Amino acid sequence: MTLTAATPAFAESLRPHLPARAFRDPEPRYLEEPRGRWAGQAGVIVAPETTAQVAAVIRAAAEARVPVVPYGGGTGLVGGQVMPDGPAPVLLSLERMAAIRAVYPRENLLIAEAGAILSDVHDAATAEQRVFPLSIASKGSARIGGTLATNAGGVNVLRYGNARDLCLGIEAVLPDGRIWNGLSRLRKDNTGYDLRDLLIGSEGTLGVITAATLKLFAQPAAEGTALMVVDSPAAALDLLALARDHLGEGISAFELMHRTGLQFLAETLPDIRQPFATPPEWFVLIDLGLARGLDPAEALERLFGAGLEAGLVSDGLIAQSQAQRTAFWEVREQIPEANRRIGSVSSHDISVPLGAIPDFIARATARITGLGEFRVNCFGHLGDGNLHFNVFPAPGRSKATYAGQRGAVQQAVHDLVHELQGSISAEHGIGRLKVSDLERYGDPVKLELMRSLKSLFDPAGIMNPGAVLRQIQASF
Repeated sequence: MTLTAATPAFAESLRPHLPARAFRDPEPRYLEEPRGRWAGQAGVIVAPETTAQVAAVIRAAAEARVPVVPYGGGTGLVGGQVMPDGPAPVLLSLERMAAIRAVYPRENLLIAEAGAILSDVHDAATAEQRVFPLSIASKGSARIGGTLATNAGGVNVLRYGNARDLCLGIEAVLPDGRIWNGLSRLRKDNTGYDLRDLLIGSEGTLGVITAATLKLFAQPAAEGTALMVVDSPAAALDLLALARDHLGEGISAFELMHRTGLQFLAETLPDIRQPFATPPEWFVLIDLGLARGLDPAEALERLFGAGLEAGLVSDGLIAQSQAQRTAFWEVREQIPEANRRIGSVSSHDISVPLGAIPDFIARATARITGLGEFRVNCFGHLGDGNLHFNVFPAPGRSKATYAGQRGAVQQAVHDLVHELQGSISAEHGIGRLKVSDLERYGDPVKLELMRSLKSLFDPAGIMNPGAVLRQIQASF
């Protein structure tokens, strides 16, 4: 038996299990993704209020062999939240499951439902003088379930880790409708296989995350931010090593940016204040969070002095107020929006070993230059090896004129990433965009095990079909 569409009759079969307000109109936001590469479809859109209601939907879908596409904030950049073809699915939105169920300040834990918006989780932690450190550009609309389903990264991975590292336990509905209550508050639990880590990063293909136990941290007593000009990515890496020697775990973020990012901001978002009178070719943003009794401005001044003496930095700006910190961070956080307005030919979320970063940037840029006239905006999370190496049209040209070159550009970048033993998806996931890339570059044994897990968890193949792994119609 193959998958079948969510027909009006199927939608009616859900009504005994859901309140009327759970049924949503087919608004465009549910069927779009930020980069506009796919238009989704849905036979019915539902937004349950409880885990039991989610389970009822999944159980009905499993019995009818109807595909299910979980939907969080819709901010994913690889198409995991839209199903453009095949039988029209149930689109299962978690937006109405947005409660903070509990906060345990003494344990540094918080339990949030999957539909909780990331910035609301930040606020709940702040109310208890704590920090939930996962921070991404879409924090005002991204939801916890989606950030866990994609194992989101962000700017603070250097200090705190990815989403997976910030989660102790999850509650999830499995593809047959069973509820797994894994909302552990334990930091040590070696009782067998870690199902949490299987579901985190699975992009809704093995089940639907409905709640999570999240780690909180003490608020830094003092924070500081600086921009420092470096001569090259290699100098930036050496400066990172120097910063670690001076500041240890006090470094919250270490972001590499290129002059092209500032040019794009000036072109598309002119109201954003430019930090330098003359944009440098390369510069880094350093963010510190220090314990009581330590002065971050003094620490950054000492680091700048040491970097200057070592020939690693040539100029710098140290924020003297919270307003200046915010202004520095706005430069970094608005670069993706500037990129979107320019319109990329091909965007790449990649990671390589730290030591390979300078080689990658130089060789990738040369390969792109050899393919034609392009602009490259390379920026990202230097401390964890994650770069956003994005390729744009030459000035005065639109990305539409490069439509036939996108595949060649992407393959040139990803081939080099693979040569350098990196990853073609550092923090955005596979979704539907990178299914072929995973097949091309993935380890064959890993892919075989992934397919086996998919078959074990979801033998009918109803969960987000076509995401992560190529869809294979199940037969019974």
